[in-house]
Order: sequence, then C-alpha cells, then structure tokens
Amino acid sequence: MRLDLHVHSTASDGTVPPEEVVARAIAGGLDVVALADHDTIAGVERARRAAAGKRIHIIPAVEMSSTFVGTDIHILGYFVDTSSDVFARHTRRSHERRDARMLEMVERLARQGIEVSRGQLDEQRGSADVAYSRPHLARALVQAGYVAGVPQAFAALIGNDSPAYVPTRLATPEEAIRLILDADGIPVWAHPPAELFQRLLPRLVRAGLQGLEVYRATRRSIGVARLERAARDNALVVTGGSDWHGPEGGAELGDFFVTGDEVAAFLGAGGM
Repeated sequence: MRLDLHVHSTASDGTVPPEEVVARAIAGGLDVVALADHDTIAGVERARRAAAGKRIHIIPAVEMSSTFVGTDIHILGYFVDTSSDVFARHTRRSHERRDARMLEMVERLARQGIEVSRGQLDEQRGSADVAYSRPHLARALVQAGYVAGVPQAFAALIGNDSPAYVPTRLATPEEAIRLILDADGIPVWAHPPAELFQRLLPRLVRAGLQGLEVYRATRRSIGVARLERAARDNALVVTGGSDWHGPEGGAELGDFFVTGDEVAAFLGAGGM
C-alpha cells in the first residue's frame, strides 16, 4: 500500500483542484491520500466524490495553523468528522486572520520597494472563498518578476526570517489540537521545527497530541531517527507525506510515498 498523508489543493494554497488531486494520485500509483488543506475541509468531499468507485481511498484531513513564540506550528488532523461545526467556526476566523496577515505582509514588502497588487494576489488564490496564504503571495511575486520561482520567493523575500514575515497568530498549538480532538480526529505535528522540538513536544503531548510527521519529501529539519525515537518514547504514531501543493514544485503525486507497514499504527488508530 502506497500512501501520501499530506496533500493540498486549491481549497487552500495548492494549485490543483481536489478532483485533479485524486486523478494525479491514481496516475502516480497511490492507494491512499490525505487531503489536508490549511484550516479548511472544503475540498475533502469533492475529493471523496471524485474517488468514488476508483481504487483510491481519501482520508479526511486538515492542517491547522497555530503560533508559538512567533513561529508557525502546524498540526495535522486526520480522520476528522467533516460534519463537525468546529470547522465552520475555525474556517471563518482563519479567513479573516489570514486576509489581515496577507495585507500586512504586502505592506511590509511595499516598504522594501516590492509592489504586489490585490488583483495579483486574487489571481493566484482563484476564489474569494479561499483564504490568502504565503504560496499565493510567492506566486504573485513570481508573476510580477521579482523572483524566478516560489522557492526563491520564500528564501529571499517571505520566509520565516524575512522582514516581511508575519506569523498567522490564529491559535495556540494546544487550541489547534483541541479543535481536532473535538472533531474526533487524530492530531499529528507536521514538519516540527528543530529549534522548538524539544521544548514544545512535552506541552503538545500533554494537550493530546497523538502523532508526529516523521517521513517527508522536503523540509526535514530534524533527522528521521530522532523523530522515530521521540515517537516511541511518547507513544505517538508516525506519519509521512509530501506536503504537495502542485506540479510546479517539480514533483508529481506518487514520487514520494510511505508504505502501510511504516504507518501501520496510524492506520490502526484511524480504523483502517
């Protein structure tokens, strides 16, 4: 069994609609995909409908944004109840906060002589129902000719250490975990930052964290062996995913995957 447990669509900051995510996942030989858009479950049912009758299973998921000491902390929620009203409230709050954050980042860029219009941003997000996210800004910067590609935009202009960066400030990590638990989901810490891992992990475990994203295609700031050991020591399940946002990054769905054996405890916890 081949799984990718961290995939995005145009319901948040991906470039491919949920239906096309499913088609590309099948073409890439994946058996299971978790659609985990940022702070919304809007794409999950669309993906499920597209997968109906096909040889692929969609895990309902979400990637919740939170902030700890000025750093964005992302908590993945798996096997969530998409009918839970906790998501409607959170999505509204997220949309408002993300829009305000984006305008603040645009203002900070303007003070550096880098001009991005609201129209350019809107073109990248596609729909007003989608909250602004940094990849939208990165693609607008590429379109405006300031950088050659999305990775360069993050590295040079809007990364976490840049003057233009503004944290999401949407919730605390503990609050994000609680929201997932309230929706009957399994909370998993996505791509933990090395500089905060040892300090924050005990707090998240006490709050109800149930897993760590150990296996990743990119942005691995902590060694796999260390993450596996931390998961064992804290009785946490392990997961893995590509954090795929679209083919523009140079990879296709299926290029990275984890096996059923690697994430067997996670699948068991989700009833699969």
